[in-house]
Amino acid sequence: MSILGRVADLFQSKTNRLLDAIEDPNEALDLSYEKMLTGLQETRRHLADVVAQQKSLERQITTQDKELDGCEADARLAVQANRDDLARAALVHRQRVLDTRATLQEALDAIRPQVDKLAGYQGQLEDRIERFRTQKDTMKASYAAAQAQVKVTQSLTGVGGRMENVGRTLERAEGKMLGARDKADALGSMLEQGLINDPLDKRSSTDKELAHLRDTHAVDDQLVLLKAQMGVPALNAPSTAALPPTDPPA
Repeated sequence: MSILGRVADLFQSKTNRLLDAIEDPNEALDLSYEKMLTGLQETRRHLADVVAQQKSLERQITTQDKELDGCEADARLAVQANRDDLARAALVHRQRVLDTRATLQEALDAIRPQVDKLAGYQGQLEDRIERFRTQKDTMKASYAAAQAQVKVTQSLTGVGGRMENVGRTLERAEGKMLGARDKADALGSMLEQGLINDPLDKRSSTDKELAHLRDTHAVDDQLVLLKAQMGVPALNAPSTAALPPTDPPA
């Protein structure tokens, strides 16, 4: 296959995909229905024209029949008046009317089957259009239901992109929250270890360590005294710190 042939096939494939993506089945069904209605209107116009021709031929034949009767009456009247020349002229005119009537009758006999056939076509087309309209409405309703189901499913599964963005937003928020919590834990640990200083605390690291030792020893001394008051043997002697005295047992 030549390069131009491959390019043409690729272009046709892309075009078909684009048309499939933008084509709306509802619009296609409505367009087909409108075309069928247009065809029905054209059939009705043709039938109306043919019927008009039929009525015109029938009216002309009726006129010719009346003229034939008049010619025959004129010929009888001329014979009664012993005017053979007038009788002969009336009969000649009658023959011409007969010829005209025969031509009109031939045309009428030819047009009547056309009228019947067009009327039959019109009835069949009307039935077909009615069936198509019912199918069209049913298919449009089914398509609308299917579209709604697809949209709901896409929203629930995130396939459509809306819930997918929500999921990504939650993931980013969770990631930021975890990162902030880890950072807070790290800063707290560094603060406890003295790796970083509280800007509001002007004490030196030595002062902080001494304060921590004092607090620790004070707690230990208070624990020893508490055990002594409760009769629990203490492992270490109490320091100078003491708990408030308690009343002796009664």
